[in-house]
This record gives sequence, C-alpha cells and structure tokens, in this order.
Amino acid sequence: MFTVKTNISQYNTFAEFAEAFQLNANDLVITQTFLYEPFMKALNLPCKFVMQEKYGAGEPSDEMINNIMKDVKGFSYNRVIGIGGGTVIDISKLFVLNNIGNITDAFERKVPIEKGKSLIIIPTTCGTGSEITNISIAEIKSKHTKMGLADNAILADDAVLIPELLKGLPFKFYVYSAIDALIHATESYVSPRANSYTQLFSKEAIHIILDVFKGIVKEGEGYRMNRLGDMLMASNYAGIAFGNAGVGAVHALSYPLGGNYHVPHGEANYQFFIHIFKLYVSKDPNGVIKELNQILAKELGLPESINNQPDAIYDELAKLLNNLIKANHLSFYGMKKEEISSFADNVIETQQRLLRNNYVALTKEEIKNIYKQLY
Repeated sequence: MFTVKTNISQYNTFAEFAEAFQLNANDLVITQTFLYEPFMKALNLPCKFVMQEKYGAGEPSDEMINNIMKDVKGFSYNRVIGIGGGTVIDISKLFVLNNIGNITDAFERKVPIEKGKSLIIIPTTCGTGSEITNISIAEIKSKHTKMGLADNAILADDAVLIPELLKGLPFKFYVYSAIDALIHATESYVSPRANSYTQLFSKEAIHIILDVFKGIVKEGEGYRMNRLGDMLMASNYAGIAFGNAGVGAVHALSYPLGGNYHVPHGEANYQFFIHIFKLYVSKDPNGVIKELNQILAKELGLPESINNQPDAIYDELAKLLNNLIKANHLSFYGMKKEEISSFADNVIETQQRLLRNNYVALTKEEIKNIYKQLY
C-alpha cells in the first residue's frame, strides 16, 4: 500500500549538509552556477562539479544528458549529488546507472536498469517532489515528446531539504513549481492506486500549499520567504503521495506541449489542471473526487453548501491560482490547431503509464476535446 525507501533529512544551510554528509573527492555534484556561487564555492569542496546549464537551457533532453555523460566518463565517483530543480534532479538520477551509452536506450528499456552509485538529491524548487520518486523525465528529441523512466534503481538513497536554497528562486518559477506540487497532491488523491496512507500526504500537501498561496495573495510575493521550509515540506509530501499513487491525465496531456514547444513542466501542467478536474467531476461526481472537492472547498474558505456545486469550487481555485500567475491558451505557446489530433494520438500511444492513474478513463475523443477547448 505504501513505501518510502529514501531517507529524508533537513538542514538550515548547505554548509551544514556538506559537513554532515562528508562531501569528498569521490562525489559527483550536478548543480547550476547560480547555486554553486553563493552556497558552495566558498566551502572549497573537493567534489567533481558539473554545471548543468553549460549543456543547454530548459528541461532535460537526451542530447543534454548524453553530452554530460561523455564529459564525466573518465571521472571515478561513488556518489551522485543532485542539487537543483526538476532538470538537475531528473538528470542526476540517471548517473547512478551502470553501463549506459545512449540514454534513450534506458528510457526505452533496451538495456538493463541497474544501480551502481549512491544518490543524494537536494531540491531547490518547491514542486517536483522528485527527490522522493523513482521517476526521471526527459525530452526524447527524436520522438518529439517526453518520456518517463520509472524504476527503483533511480530512487534517491537520501533526500535533503535545505530551505536556504530556495531564496534565489524567482517568483514565476516558485509559483509554477508549487502549482505542480498541488497537482501532484490532487491527482494522486483521486488515483485508483490511492489509499488512506497516500491520501494523508496528499491532503496535508494541499493544506500547506493553498495556505501559502492565500498568504501570498493577501500579503504579496515576499510572503513566500516566510514559508520556504513549509513549501519544501509540502512538495515532499506531494512527492511521497504521487510516488506511491501516481499522477494522471494532467501530466499526460501536458507532455506533448512540453516536448514540442519546450514549455516548463509545472507551467505546462497548470494549463490543463482545472479543465481536467472539471471533466472528472462531470463524468463521475460521486466517487473519491467528492472528498477532494470538500477538502478544496474547506481550504479555500467556501461554505459547505458549495459542495453541491463542484464547478464553483474549481472556479474559485482557478481564481486563486490566476491571482498568482495567469493560465494561458495553448496557442500562446505556439501550438497549432492541426496538432490537436496528433497530440491526442501521442498521449494515447506514449502515456499509458500515466493514463492508468486517471480518476476516470478518458477517451481519445475527450482528450482531443480538451486540447480544442484549451487551444
């Protein structure tokens, strides 16, 4: 019913972590310069540092990962330490695997998926929850989509939460990553694989995230700095929930948009979130989603009478999220009308891993209609 195999630690500063974990010359650290300069450089650590942004901007791709692998091939290391957002974390997970040449072979499972190194992950955004999951996502450019590798071989041995590292995260990226965590919590709550254990974590993540969001709307963007540790924890809770129960159609439909137009993961998910949950409610209003609606209504401060008007609950949620950052039409990102059918085909063909976690099944025609209505 429930598994958490990763040790979870928390430190106030990166320096405290480095001392506790005794970072040394046998460690490969994958991170980014904007994190290295203020938090790591002065420590003069003997680790091998790789700056991810030198290999390309945006989310991970097969080309980016393969180029990093070429550059670290001659380096001997027994621990991989990923310090960053979703891109760095997804890349770092793959560097614990044995005998990987072209990383696409791993995603297509053409080679054995075997762990050969220890893995420590330190998230520096508050959304992926990836520090606690066994999933790595990458854009496979030859297929014009994103693919996921889900295997316990890429689970982190240690996840470390350091609120200090969130201080430099721009507001836009903070909000998109936190909305992504909210989506993890809600999708996993209504997943057919959910149970009372996973829902404990989903519910608490929803509570914290919406409480912080309401505070930001009331007090301004700076309010988030008072709650960095809370949001990191909420993201972790949501990661634990979806690591066990999975996520569904919101993620599945966002992947062709992200893969073709390089829309960041959390931002892409946001565009589909409210619409898909309204569709779920219209198809089956009396299942577990009824519990979720009650949770959302309570957290949003809505009267109990609104529980009979689930669309109004999601309208209120959309209003809160739009007060943080506005949702866009899919055409805003460059998507073309003639791609609607091919996007739906791509989801059906490549995202069954996610679609099986839907609250209710969606037909290909319904998926096409979602793209049409959001276009």
